[in-house]
Amino acid sequence: MNKIEEILENRMINSWARHFAHSPFQINSTHESDAELIEIGKKTSSLLAVTIDSVAEEITAGVYKDPFTMGWVAVMSSFSDLAAVGADPLGIVMAISYDQKRSKKFQDRMAEGISAACQKLGVFILGGDTNTARDISLTGCAFGLVPRTQRMARVGCRAGDVVFLTGGAGSGNALGMMRLAHLSEELFPECLYRPMARIKEAQLIRNYATCCMDTSDGLLITLDQLSRLNKKGFAIEAEWGKILEPKVFEFCNKIKVPYWFMAAGIHGEFELVFTIPPEKVNSFLHPANRMGFHPIQVGVVKEEPHLTVDFPSGERVAIDMAPLRNLWVTAGSDVSRCVQEYHRWGKKWGLK
Repeated sequence: MNKIEEILENRMINSWARHFAHSPFQINSTHESDAELIEIGKKTSSLLAVTIDSVAEEITAGVYKDPFTMGWVAVMSSFSDLAAVGADPLGIVMAISYDQKRSKKFQDRMAEGISAACQKLGVFILGGDTNTARDISLTGCAFGLVPRTQRMARVGCRAGDVVFLTGGAGSGNALGMMRLAHLSEELFPECLYRPMARIKEAQLIRNYATCCMDTSDGLLITLDQLSRLNKKGFAIEAEWGKILEPKVFEFCNKIKVPYWFMAAGIHGEFELVFTIPPEKVNSFLHPANRMGFHPIQVGVVKEEPHLTVDFPSGERVAIDMAPLRNLWVTAGSDVSRCVQEYHRWGKKWGLK
């Protein structure tokens, strides 16, 4: 059975968490949900959802060069965590650190990204803090309310549940590969990376889902984490043309890399992976389609605790994402080594 502690990032989180007392008001445990769920009164119909996220590493690594992207992602990342627990957003406070040598135009462009993301979601900046530093960092702390009986978590799925994705995946990994491999930006312009927090869709999903998590770390990593937490397997259908965004699919064809690369990297987007009992699928899809929401069915939950990729030929390939998830920690910024290892493990697993 794949264990949560096999992943170095999970181990690091646990090493920090063991130092702190668990609040008696907190509903969730470590790793169990994208946002923290807080009891605000037994007689209230809602729980408080709180989350915090920073955009810094992507800027330092050169993945984001447009300050608009920096601002946009800083907002969307926090609200995506709220979406994954089914919260109705209240707002966000932000802390922004940047080099004073940056031009006013640069600062304005970053603010435009923040504002545009807020307007897109219909949310507001409630306040925040600004600092000067050598490196740019944007941190958002978002708040929301979750109906007590409709909260979503990463745990709870059962064998036979149907696995859905809110929208096409892979744009984060396409941008990451373009930047880190020093490819031409014409192949995948940064402006194509405008991930959306699925707040509206989550308000419907929360009525049906048995578990939910966002794809901020990439699709296959998300599924791997859900598998480890639920001690269940996920059989994913290898219909990459359906799973990946069309521009990402096109990008793979241009640079001749396997489609699964775009699902297996660590720089994701903010789609939601969620599971629904088979008997509730039709009752979920009808209102979803009426609101213009067309979720992608990508697989099914299995009792055997393994992540598998099923091909149209009937072939089933079992994969263990631990080597690749840990690779990004051990290899650091050595992109060429990471690509080589992806090819090696893909060949070993028989991925196409």
